[in-house]
Amino acid sequence: MKTLLLYLTIFASTLGFAQEYDLSDFFKYDAALEQKIDSVFDQLNDTSRVGQMIIPAAGGHGKSQEHLNGLLEKNYIGGILLLNGTKEGFTKMVNDFNALNEANGGLPMLYSADAEPSLIGYKIKNCTPVKKANLMVSREEVRKFALSICNDLNDIGINYNYAPVVDMSPNEAISYRAFGDNSDTAQIWSRIFIEETQKEGIVATAKHFPGHGYVVGDTHKKLVYIDGDMREVHNYDPLIEAGVLSIMIAHIAIKNNPEYNTNDMPSSVSRKIVTDLLKNEMDFKGLVVTDAMNMGGVASIPNCELKAAKAGCDLILMPINEEKALFDIVAELEKDAQFKQQIYATVRKIIRLKICLGLI
Repeated sequence: MKTLLLYLTIFASTLGFAQEYDLSDFFKYDAALEQKIDSVFDQLNDTSRVGQMIIPAAGGHGKSQEHLNGLLEKNYIGGILLLNGTKEGFTKMVNDFNALNEANGGLPMLYSADAEPSLIGYKIKNCTPVKKANLMVSREEVRKFALSICNDLNDIGINYNYAPVVDMSPNEAISYRAFGDNSDTAQIWSRIFIEETQKEGIVATAKHFPGHGYVVGDTHKKLVYIDGDMREVHNYDPLIEAGVLSIMIAHIAIKNNPEYNTNDMPSSVSRKIVTDLLKNEMDFKGLVVTDAMNMGGVASIPNCELKAAKAGCDLILMPINEEKALFDIVAELEKDAQFKQQIYATVRKIIRLKICLGLI
């Protein structure tokens, strides 16, 4: 692993991998890209492969930099969420992590943020001020402020944004973070935000699937429910069609819905919601990321990170214990061949994203 990046560079040049890719290539088939993905995948062992799925947080609401350095040195993580800090502090942090990662020979990191228009001023202080989502009045404003956010994220080195919020606004925990309570507006403005973000070389994330707008309560504190029909699921269809690269799964249970009842478990650990509905029925081929796994809506479930992986989630965000989450998944794939193939497909997808981001 110490010489992985150097080896991959030499190996790639030997095979003639001269073509560069960008995010618009992610959903396209390209034989050279497939070969490049395989060459990177084959240099990893199962521990470092599963490590690509693990995304802890740094910053005011995350783990210490020393703790994350230890995980990074072992190739136990694939990215880091920068959560509550300053633009200057996070820029230095990214540079420090990159220097350590390069010296360690690890695959480049996905650096993510909750850079929603309504949260970026709180989550990353000293960024350019933007309007809150619920105060925007036109498509032009959405485009303008999405570009402003991207400029700040690119300055820091953040390549993955957990935005936009596609939920409708009735839920009080969501209201100021949403574009409103009109479905057409939510879809169209979210699509503009996504297209502008990905055009700037940053992954956009539609959230919180299958819909947080009409639930009562806050998943940060407890498990909440969609009672009956999932009224917001249709908001995701045009965004999937438009090429959104990432969708975040909420810790929301479904009840009184015979087809999609989750039996008092959050959607994030329900294969019925993640794989059957989102991946198969809705044909989403991008990356599925969990909401933070330390939230009240999921954290009390034993082995919740393994359950999220078995449900079909590709990225496990903010595990309570990163090493336990990683080795729970590794142990499961060693005894379940079908699960192993699922995880391998996930890891290849993460490598594909890193190539299309220009990181590899």
